[in-house]
Amino acid sequence: MSTPFFLLRGRRSCDYRSQLELFCCSHYFGASSKGPGGPVYKQMEIDRLGMNQIKKRPVPNSKLAEHLLGSLTTAVIVLDERLHLQKLNSAAEDLLHISASSALFSPLSDLLLRSEELVASLQDAIADSQPFTARNVALQLPENTVEQVDLTVSNLEKPKGLLLELHPTSRINSISQGSSSEEQQITTRSLIRGLAHEVKNPLGGIRGAAQLLERALPSDDLKEYTHVIISEADRLRDLVDRMLGPWQPMVFEPVNLIEVIERVVHILQSEFSADLQWQRDYDPSLPEVHGNKDQLIQAILNVARNACQALQGTERARITFKTRVIRQFTVGSVRHKQIMHLSITDNGPGIPEDLIDRVFFPMISGRSEGSGLGLSISQNIIGQHGGTLQVASRPGNTAFSAYLPFSLYTQPNEASEIL
Repeated sequence: MSTPFFLLRGRRSCDYRSQLELFCCSHYFGASSKGPGGPVYKQMEIDRLGMNQIKKRPVPNSKLAEHLLGSLTTAVIVLDERLHLQKLNSAAEDLLHISASSALFSPLSDLLLRSEELVASLQDAIADSQPFTARNVALQLPENTVEQVDLTVSNLEKPKGLLLELHPTSRINSISQGSSSEEQQITTRSLIRGLAHEVKNPLGGIRGAAQLLERALPSDDLKEYTHVIISEADRLRDLVDRMLGPWQPMVFEPVNLIEVIERVVHILQSEFSADLQWQRDYDPSLPEVHGNKDQLIQAILNVARNACQALQGTERARITFKTRVIRQFTVGSVRHKQIMHLSITDNGPGIPEDLIDRVFFPMISGRSEGSGLGLSISQNIIGQHGGTLQVASRPGNTAFSAYLPFSLYTQPNEASEIL
């Protein structure tokens, strides 16, 4: 058992730290307290090597490192050369919705769905020893949620592997999309108001002239033409009114959102195929929202009807309504302690990429027979409730998310302006 002790004495070319580590190894393997390797000899040997100088050197604190790693808001993951998890911090656990005890030593592909492209890039990084950075990478988790991240990959040499740094961007993208939507709503409403004024005034004159002409015509056959003029003028007037939205101030009161959803489902079940599946995932403990029930029915009905129309021709068509509470959520420049999140998800073909950024614009529709007003009106109504309507879409999964305050968003105890 004293062999490591003699090896230590003979290796004068080694630095003090290496010799001390060897000496500690001899102690770890059970050197006796008497004779070479015992405490007296150990102390003499340490003194001979210059322990006073060793004490002056900073010693890495593994506990401090673990604490710092756990305190990072950036998700950190260490992979070996086979892309098996070797280490992850608490931020990575929160991001991937897993625990370290269950995920360690598992292949990365077991934790992420549809990760073939990402895995191939990581394998190339190991093979070529080439780090890389990727923006807005979509990580699809097993519970069918998607997390957007900025990914930085660095190479590790000994042992060979990869260090992954993941910066979540879903929240930032959501705030950015909400701010952009709010600006679009303001611009669109201003444009529509001006357009409505320019259109409705001539329409009133055209309709009045057609009514006067109708009285002067001698036969009913000729009056059919004036009927066409009057009916088309009325149609255009109604179209402009729909674009403007409700003109009367909304009356707000506590509204049970589950009752609103069930009313929408009841309406649509009579319009569309009985094969369409309706799934509910409600949180019954959530309080009521502060809003106008009729307008909320209209907003949700427009979104759900669009989903039903998109599902035509889809096998096992399914629409899911899900309610949850989101904490510390920002809408525009207002931050809410708690907010209602209603998601309306369908398994249809998805929204085309060239259309998704304009889907809430008036007169924009992916269907030839669509008016392009339903989603614009829904976004306007949700916005008047102090909330926001957002969309995320990919083939097989399109989700519209409505965020609604539980109370008036102007109340200082529930929302605060971001400085």
